[in-house]
Parts: sequence; C-alpha cells; structure tokens
Amino acid sequence: MIEEHVDVVIVGAGHAGCEAALACARLGLETVVFTMSVESIAMMPCNPHIGGSSKGHLVREIDALGGEMARCIDKTFLQSKMLNQSKGPAVHSLRAQADKAAYSALMRHTLEEQEHLQIRQQEITGIVTDENNRLTGVTTISGTLWHCKAAVLCTGTYLNARCIYGDVSVATGPNGTQSAAFLTDSLKEHGIEMYRFKTGTPARMDGKTIDYSKMVRQDGDVPVVPFSFETDPASVQIEQMPVYLTHTNEETHRILRENLDRSPLFSGQIKGTGPRYCPSIEDKVVRFADKPSHQVFVEPQGRDTNEMYIDGMSSSMPEDVQIRMYRTVPGLENARIVKMAYAIEYDCINALQLTPSFEFKKIPGLYSGGQFNGSSGYEEAAAQGLYAGINAAMKILGRERLFIDRSEGYIGVLVDDLITKENHEPYRMMTSRAEYRLLLRQDNAELRLLEKGYRCGLVPEERYQRFLKKKEQIREEIARVKSLRVGAGAAIQKCLAELGSTPLSTSATMAELIRRPELDYRSLSPIDPDRPELPYDVQEEVNIEIKYEGYITRQERQVEQFRKMEEKKIPDDIDYDQVPSLRNEARQKLKEVRPSSIGQASRVMGVNPADVSVLLVYLKGNNRL
Repeated sequence: MIEEHVDVVIVGAGHAGCEAALACARLGLETVVFTMSVESIAMMPCNPHIGGSSKGHLVREIDALGGEMARCIDKTFLQSKMLNQSKGPAVHSLRAQADKAAYSALMRHTLEEQEHLQIRQQEITGIVTDENNRLTGVTTISGTLWHCKAAVLCTGTYLNARCIYGDVSVATGPNGTQSAAFLTDSLKEHGIEMYRFKTGTPARMDGKTIDYSKMVRQDGDVPVVPFSFETDPASVQIEQMPVYLTHTNEETHRILRENLDRSPLFSGQIKGTGPRYCPSIEDKVVRFADKPSHQVFVEPQGRDTNEMYIDGMSSSMPEDVQIRMYRTVPGLENARIVKMAYAIEYDCINALQLTPSFEFKKIPGLYSGGQFNGSSGYEEAAAQGLYAGINAAMKILGRERLFIDRSEGYIGVLVDDLITKENHEPYRMMTSRAEYRLLLRQDNAELRLLEKGYRCGLVPEERYQRFLKKKEQIREEIARVKSLRVGAGAAIQKCLAELGSTPLSTSATMAELIRRPELDYRSLSPIDPDRPELPYDVQEEVNIEIKYEGYITRQERQVEQFRKMEEKKIPDDIDYDQVPSLRNEARQKLKEVRPSSIGQASRVMGVNPADVSVLLVYLKGNNRL
C-alpha cells in the first residue's frame, strides 16, 4: 500500500471544494484536493450565472472573508445586472452571466498556482478513523492511504449519481462526468445518515438555430458593479452579451400534460427529493395549472461557443417530448438541441449531523460543505466550502474556529438553517430567510465580515489597512453631513425644486435632506461644495446608513435581544431525558440536534416557546446557565 501524508484532504473540486482547498493552502497547510476529473474543476453543470437574489450577498461575503469566487467571476462574466433596484437596499443583489469555460479554467489555474496545494484526479472510496472514531485519513480507488489531520467532503452531486431523462438512466455525474460509487458505503459504515436528493437542468441549444427576433432582448447594466471589493470598477466595464426573454404557452403545456405518464418525475422512476424553488417545467405545469405561460431566459454559455442555456425549462422528459415542447416556444421553433435536459439524483447527508463549525459530530476531524450538505446552488456551495475549510484549518492550527451568527451574515443564516432545521429537500438561500436582512446588505458585506477574514489569516495586511481607511471615511462623512446645516436661500430652493423636492421653510441638516425619499447623498452634491472626494462604495454606505438610520437602529435592537439568547450556552453534556416537562417531540429533536445555545434551541423544528421556557428553568435551577 502506498501511503501519503498531508495536513488536509479536500474531496471534490467543485465550487465548495475550490474554496475549501484555497483557504487551507493559503493558511499554510499542506493540502490535496481530489477530483473525479481535472476538467470539471469549478464546473457549472447547470445555470450559467453567479449571484442573484440573496446569492449575490453570499458571493460578497465570500469575498469579504478572503474567498475566490467574486474575483473569478469579475474576470470571466458575460453580462452583469443589479437585481431588485426598485426595492430597498436590503434586497439589492448582483448577478452575472458567466463564461462557463473561462470561469472553470481561471479557477483551475488559481488552484494550480497556489502554494501548498496539489490537485489529484482520483476517486476517494473511504474514510479511515481510529479507535475513537476520529478521522485519520482517506483511501483512494487505487488503494492509496492518505493520512491527514482533517478532511472536508465537498462531493456535490457525484455520490452514486444517476442522470435521467425519459427511460434513459445512466450512472454518471453532472454533465456526463464519472460518478463516485464507493464513498457513500464507507460513510454509512461510520454511522452517517444519508439522503437521496434530486436536481435538474434544461436543454442546451445551438444558438445559430434560434430566432432571437421573436424574443425580448435583455441587456446588462452600465456601468457594471463588480462583485469583489478588491476589483477595480474600471476593469469590468466591458462589452456585454445579451440575454433573451421568451415564454412557454398553452401548446407547450398541452404537450407536457399529455405526456406526464412518461415523466420519470411522476412515474416514480425518480426517488430523490427535488428543490421546491427551482421546479422542472413539467412540475410547473402541474403545480401552477392556472398559469397560461412561464418565463424562459435564453442565456449565453460563453464568448467562444454558440451553445445557449434555456433557463426556466429544466426537464426529465423523454427526448421526443423535449424536442416537441421546446419547439413550441417562440424563437425556438427550429432550434437544435445540443444537450438534452436531464434530472440528476445523488447522495447527500442530513446536515443535522454537523456541529456549528461543519464538523461531523460522530467523526471529529471530518468536515462537510456544499451540495453534499443538502443545499443547492453554486454560491451556497462556495460559502459552505470556505466556511468548512477555514474551520478545518483553525482546528489543525489550534486557533479559535470561525463562527458567523444569523445577525452577522447570510453565511451565518445558511449554516444555522442547515444544522438546526430539518431539510427534506435541497436548501436554497433566499432573502426572506434572513431576519436581519436590512443589516445584512450586500453593500456592507466587507464592513460585517472582513475583520473575521483578517483574523483567520485570509485577508492580507494591505487589504485590511485599506478597509480601516474606508471605515474611517464612512464614519467621518456621516458625522459631517449630520452636522452640516444648509439654509433656505434661493440657490438651495432652486436645487431642491430641480430635484423634485419640496422647498425648505427653515434650515436643515444635510442628513435630513438625504432622508427625503426623492433625494440621496449623490444628488445633493450641488449644494454641498465642500464635500470631500470619496470612492463610490463609501458614498453608497453613507447614503444608506443615513437614509435608513431609524430602521437600522430598530433592527440593531432586535439583534441585541437575539444575541442575549445566543449567549445562553447549553452544556455539551446535558441529558435531555433528565429535563422534566419537556414534550416528547421536543426532547427527541433536542437530542438529535444538540443545540449549542438557547437561541439555537428555539429554532429547532418541533421545539416551541414553552419547551424553551422549560429548558431555561431546568438549566437555571441546576446552575448550568
């Protein structure tokens, strides 16, 4: 037997694995990342975009912690848009169409150039533990034993993967890659509970055969706002590629309804649970029977390919049904399919088995991140991979683990939801899941989390010093506009009238004017001649902090109450069978999740406020709180 020794093993090189591997290597640990195929590193097997509602927040937070996704998409995007601009800043979300091949190639190159990191194309077949069930290594399909101090499982949708459309069922991973056939059995032997989930993807079309004149052209924003706080905005002002909007119709829906008996989704051939918020087109037609049409976005996959992604029409229908249904859509009447739509089933875990640092409770030293945790989406995966990788590294280095709570970041919401709530379908991040979303805006991700990234060692000193300067500029400018008073002179009144605002009857502070709905910090520059020259992101923070100050203050008070409950820690050795008056369901759920705090206990499904009160009384009465 060949034996190798490293500090960290990363299993999988998708979006989670890449972030985990880079984090560990950048922290100086000897790291190896295993992939089924080096050509599939950071592959985008499904949609060709990064970001979107709430997902854009995650990408910004990854960047603030020192991750790579934001920098990579800034260099490889085809089109960029800021979503939800008609709404408040809490839900503004950046989304970029990606050049899929370029993104994957750049991320692979980043891994290849990273010191302390090696890439191996080989299947991991098992984990190895000692007599105390602590991880000591992993084994490969060739029999090599890799000794390690920690491992992070980022297997995505590869474990026992099966791609299905119609009667076709092939044991492959996404996009025709090889599936991983052995690791699941090893995990089960070590007592890990597994789920079977499903996701899907639409057909890809030959762009030369699409009639775009029957569709509505959708262009990107000008100017483009970068994802990374480190990206020079001037560098992303490039020529963008258009997206096209069309719709399904009654004929599309008729074909689907008449062939539902041939759909693996409805025939029972597909056993895995699919994502509720990203249904297939046949599922949409059944669930929303009253809708005469559904949106379909035709999106480019890259600058050097004609292949187009038919977003909104994922399916597992047989080939003949797919051809007929796609050709009913305006603009696709003569389109040729390059790749059939398909569903994919795969093994993943019940994330209730993880600690708040994403370490398996039963197997110390083994961590988990990405779709393997029962989530969906590139951004969710990358955030979890980074989080798990950092915590694996912190444990090896003997340092304090990274923790982000629900009031500090969308990553905190994501982690807490996965390890606290039962997810019987692929978890998808949404802004509605974040109770404190006015504080968790994408614009202030750096202000919220960069300090944590710096303490972990992933944010370099130079960037940290720029960040401190930015914080000081924001603080000073907010203080200045709050103290600056403007009179009710003719020039001021004229400017306000031109901006569609009511005249002043007496003097007012600049902050009071900014709070008017029709005004903002930038539009008031003509009446603020002594204003210092500040970067765009500083101006944005000043405007939002002042305009929404009352709401922000109210939410900060809510956070104070939240943190009081989080600070009430539950002892690790608590015996819930000894807590009197707990309902049986609550007792069972608390024993399963083993929450670390009263706050987390209150979010466990099946635990109600009365149960929390009983638990508090018990802990106080036994001097355990």
